[in-house]
Amino acid sequence: MTQINTHLPSSDTEMDIGIGGMTCASCVARVEKALNKVPGVVSASVNLATETARIRVASAETTDARLRRAIRDAGYEPRALEVAEAEANNASPWAGFAPVGFGLLLSIPLVLPMLADLWGQHWMLPAWMQFALATPVQFILGARFYKAGWYALKALTGNMDLLVALGTTAGWLLSVWLWLTAHEGHVPHLYFEGSAVVITLVMLGKWLEARAKRQTTEAIRALHALRPDKAHWISEEGEVDVPVDEILTGDLIVVRPGERIPLDGELVEGQTQVDESMLTGEPLPVSKAVGAQLTGGAINGDGRVLMRVTAVGHETVLSRIIRLVEDAQAAKAPIQRMVDKVSEIFVPVVLVVAMATLAAWMFTGADFEKALIHAVAVLLIACPCALGLATPVAIMAGTGVAAKYGILIKDAQALEMAHRVQTVAFDKTGTLTVGQPRLTQQVAAPAQDLDTVLTWAACVQSGSEHPLARAVVSAAKTQGLNLSAPTDLSAVPGRGVQATLAGRQLLLGSLRWLQQEGLDTTLWAAEVPALQAQGATLSALAERTATGVQGLLLLAFGDEPKVGAAEALVALRARGLKLVMISGDNLAAAEAMARRLGLRPEEGEVRADVLPGDKAAQVLQLREGGRIVAMVGDGVNDAPALAAADVGLAMGNGTDVAMHAAGITLMRGDVALVGAALDISARTVAKIRQNLFWAFAYNVAGIPLAALGYLNPVIAGAAMALSSVSVMSNALLLKRWKP
Repeated sequence: MTQINTHLPSSDTEMDIGIGGMTCASCVARVEKALNKVPGVVSASVNLATETARIRVASAETTDARLRRAIRDAGYEPRALEVAEAEANNASPWAGFAPVGFGLLLSIPLVLPMLADLWGQHWMLPAWMQFALATPVQFILGARFYKAGWYALKALTGNMDLLVALGTTAGWLLSVWLWLTAHEGHVPHLYFEGSAVVITLVMLGKWLEARAKRQTTEAIRALHALRPDKAHWISEEGEVDVPVDEILTGDLIVVRPGERIPLDGELVEGQTQVDESMLTGEPLPVSKAVGAQLTGGAINGDGRVLMRVTAVGHETVLSRIIRLVEDAQAAKAPIQRMVDKVSEIFVPVVLVVAMATLAAWMFTGADFEKALIHAVAVLLIACPCALGLATPVAIMAGTGVAAKYGILIKDAQALEMAHRVQTVAFDKTGTLTVGQPRLTQQVAAPAQDLDTVLTWAACVQSGSEHPLARAVVSAAKTQGLNLSAPTDLSAVPGRGVQATLAGRQLLLGSLRWLQQEGLDTTLWAAEVPALQAQGATLSALAERTATGVQGLLLLAFGDEPKVGAAEALVALRARGLKLVMISGDNLAAAEAMARRLGLRPEEGEVRADVLPGDKAAQVLQLREGGRIVAMVGDGVNDAPALAAADVGLAMGNGTDVAMHAAGITLMRGDVALVGAALDISARTVAKIRQNLFWAFAYNVAGIPLAALGYLNPVIAGAAMALSSVSVMSNALLLKRWKP
């Protein structure tokens, strides 16, 4: 039986710790192993691309200090996340290049004789000069490789640093041996340039990698930059500029034209246009009047407004968005767990292959010098750097660009699953439709003027907050009708209202109530059944007279499809997806709306009369037979269905409960974003697969070529550095995606 994918409350605590010094997938495995050994740790997930660990702990005794000590004992540097973020935010494009530049200055003279050979010029630097240039690169710039490699050996594991340290040290020692044992007058071929160039190339690759990594985290940095530092607080003394962190819920603050709105709140004075594009992806400014909700981070237009703060700190929409994106980028996709298992045994296997290469070449009669060079090439080409970066950088780039367009992907599993969706189920009200009833038709009784009776109806409803009442008043105002307040207004709970207007006793409410009061509904004998068949909600305006209750106006209310919803459904159908609308309306009303949206009730694309609590069961039915189902909804009663689906997509104009239950949140109530979310999922997963293919291809093709003697250590080191850079560059192509 299929289980509903709900999350029970847990007493576990999550901690995030930055980690410095990781270089490849094997480092990730080692840190995770060290953290999982700490008592009280439930799980630990380390992300190479973000250089962070997310640790879930169940014991209060498992302190942050214990976890940091475990990371340090494993040979890495625990760092405060704030420090890492500040470094990333303030880093210039050339940050960290100085050691690389120093390595290049020392290595270029060593490489020049090799380049001269290409033009038939045979000359070589004196051995002592080669030694003087290569040794600082080997032991000063290369100290980091020795340090990290030593910790790996202590832990009886391997990583990229160990491979580089072993390979380059072997080349350096061989060169010193050949130099010191050479016969007088004989100039041996030395390999100082190989060791120095490999270390420099690896450092260059890591620097380019770090630079590209900063680009993948631009989305998070851009969101952080939306937070203003100051707010114009209305105190007892007047308007005062204070830090945003000091503002409390309920405070009044002023937002001037062109400023960013500091926090979430309600507009209490003034009107303006607000640019929310960085939060929702909506390019057009949104009009805001008194009573409208303002979101922190949005840009105020040309109006000076006064707002009352409703959320501060971590409770603001912007903070929740940042948290969602950070969670997605820190999470591991299911495919990454398989990669981690492979990389954990990868380095030890490479060490064995290198030893076997050395032995095999010597067994076939090669001298020790030649055999060692081939073994060193194997060590250098096999570093699994690209393997560790392949998945997380693609996820970072994909979730970052999706957030830019208003698609918040909460976890990597939803991202990886979305492209496999076969069926998309939609809640109707508020998701496919506007969710606010509108007056769709008005039928005046014979001998009545339509504008006059509509004015009376709007006057009776003018003081009510009921959705149907607001629809009547809105329709009257749209037609420019003048309204006046009624007297003796009283509500009849669950039925309607009655009031006196210009001496007339008017009643407005459901047909059933008015019939009980004596209304003859045969006035609209043709219209009532026709409108009911269309799924309309009916009410009527009547007047109580000396001769009884006389009908004046029949009102039909209906929801409207969202703008662009029908086109979005057509686009989803073109992707080969099965579409289903789930509604609590009666079958006639649900089918009528479905046809307006372009759905096909005759093909089972409508499920009507579904109680709110039964939506999850409908989703489970759709999942039968192994079909992958996405559920799109916006309300509290959609949360169980969103959790029951393989992929839940919550409309951001809906409730917090729906957003927490869903793996993906669409910041605008735009149905077209559903297709965009599935598309960015497909493209991100494609990038992950491309990256893994190239990462494995480098190693699978490179190791045999190095073992057979077709690659020297310099080319092997360059290829290894290039593999990481190519994986990063490929992932960054996702930044060009547009929905």
